[in-house]
Amino acid sequence: MFGVDDIPDLTGRVAVVTGANGGLGLQTTRVLAAKGAHVVMAARNEGKTERAVEEVRRETPQARLTTIRLDLGSLDSVREAAEAIVDVAPRIDLLINNAGVMATPEGRTADGFETQLGVDHLGHWALTARLLPELVAAPAARVVTVTSFARFSGRPLDSSNPHLRGRYSAWPAYGQAKLANYHFGLGLQGVFVRAGARAASLIAHPGLSHTDLQPQTVRLGGAGQSAGFWAWSARVAGMPPERGAMPQLRAATDPGARGGELYGPRFGTFGPAVRRPILRRNAAAIRTLWEVSERETGLAVGL
Repeated sequence: MFGVDDIPDLTGRVAVVTGANGGLGLQTTRVLAAKGAHVVMAARNEGKTERAVEEVRRETPQARLTTIRLDLGSLDSVREAAEAIVDVAPRIDLLINNAGVMATPEGRTADGFETQLGVDHLGHWALTARLLPELVAAPAARVVTVTSFARFSGRPLDSSNPHLRGRYSAWPAYGQAKLANYHFGLGLQGVFVRAGARAASLIAHPGLSHTDLQPQTVRLGGAGQSAGFWAWSARVAGMPPERGAMPQLRAATDPGARGGELYGPRFGTFGPAVRRPILRRNAAAIRTLWEVSERETGLAVGL
């Protein structure tokens, strides 16, 4: 069983973690910092990020941490964050696209995108696009994109209406966004392979983990009574962040992991982090995702 003790020394490596100030992102930051990585903590709430830094440094006083404000719901913020990241990290070894929102009320980002697609996918698309030169400059960079078992309820993007105008529903929109994460991870690996790059793209899903994601969905009130059920389920049966973060940590650090692989809990929603089968490799959906994402953000992900 792969655990924290199996993660190799990461001294000299630079890791960028989105949503690094809470939940799975904070646990990922803790572990990477303890293993010697310089962690760039990219997150929106600056006060919460400062408190997270204090928490990490209580456990690892020598932790190398840099904080960058990142609002994935704003392409301007993504651009500014990417520029700030490059200033401190001309080479990036790990990019962990972890941050996300779940089953929000219908809304729009600063750029007019449906909130969940905009934050969970398009913001990460833009960040990855802007950091590609620094990723391919590393000896063997990895990009880990976090999806969810909710992807099984999602549909591939409809090029004519990716933002679900006139047919929005909170959970199907979340499924669409998490399926987009899944297709992005697979498509990015194809980009690396075709370019002969040494970088690799992997996917992870945390199963049912007890973080603030479910309570936040309840607080926002966009998902009806089912939000309460999932918050209760996560509280009663969900894995703590220490276990929920292991799939993305394994994808990022296991010397035996390879590009194009998916890591998640052995038993679907719980269990040790293991390699899971790729069940939905939809080439047409990946092509549409690339077309829509480039059109909406004005940024290409390619080498």
